[in-house]
Amino acid sequence: MMKKHLIAAFALLMSTAVTAAEYNFTFAHVLIDETPNGQAALAFAKEVEEKSDGRIKINVMPAAQLGGDVEIIEQLQLNLVQIAIPPTATLGNFEPRVQILDLPFLLPSEELMIKVLDGKAGREILDTLEGHGMHAVNFWGAGFRHMTNNVRPIDEPSDLKGIKMRTMQSPILLSTYRNFDANPTAMAYTEVYNGLQQSVIEGQENPIANITSKRFYEVQKYMTLTSNAYHGYAAIVNKQAWDSLPEDLQAVMTEAFNNARDLSRQLTNELEATALENIKKYTQVTELTPEQLEAFVKASQPVHEEFRDTITSDLLDLVYEEINR
Repeated sequence: MMKKHLIAAFALLMSTAVTAAEYNFTFAHVLIDETPNGQAALAFAKEVEEKSDGRIKINVMPAAQLGGDVEIIEQLQLNLVQIAIPPTATLGNFEPRVQILDLPFLLPSEELMIKVLDGKAGREILDTLEGHGMHAVNFWGAGFRHMTNNVRPIDEPSDLKGIKMRTMQSPILLSTYRNFDANPTAMAYTEVYNGLQQSVIEGQENPIANITSKRFYEVQKYMTLTSNAYHGYAAIVNKQAWDSLPEDLQAVMTEAFNNARDLSRQLTNELEATALENIKKYTQVTELTPEQLEAFVKASQPVHEEFRDTITSDLLDLVYEEINR
């Protein structure tokens, strides 16, 4: 009997030795696995483990298991969490320049979104996080955000007057809805459904992927396809953890981050193609005419100017230049 226990213990020890990784990283986010970015996170972890030959092990912790986005960012700065994909709106509380992507109606199309985020301007935005204990690799995202509410259809900026709109904890988003004469309230993503159900808030903005995964359409009467801002996630790594990796493993991580970014965009587009039809079964959906959209763009300009100094004119003008080129 003793011999059998020794053999079993030796086998367990050898198994542990074979599978032990040199680097064990925790990847925390607030999304559920079934979302495009949740799927991309799992694909990222699998690719890194395979292409590093098991030298890196990534434990994905989805669905706010380790807290909301703010708590996850704080844990990442302390190296308690090594990888995260928080929204740029939330990161703006740690580095104000990152808020640029939340300026209303800044990015007019997916094509220009990719051009800006994957280009020079995107790199400069990501590099602003280096001084905050973060190494930012690229931008993932869940699509463009749209407005929903329970008060009235939103056809023009004045229709938002008085509506209690939930936003993320972002100075730009709060200012945007004040500019439209709405009553904005910052609220955690995980609390939005109950807030809408109990009429603590009357409306919110999110991309179709998030509206679908959280079933906000069940507690909202109206939706307008505003595409008022791209819901970008910055893929970040604790700086100390990143610097601890040799160059070959940094290359593995970077390639996997880029593949996951592309996968998240692909899955988002595929989801939106079918999810919107389901939303229409519950919610009245309005598509803006070009003239109506232009009214929102013009009404948003005061917010751009309000935050020009915070974001810096150089960065804002660089994005404008890339969009208009």
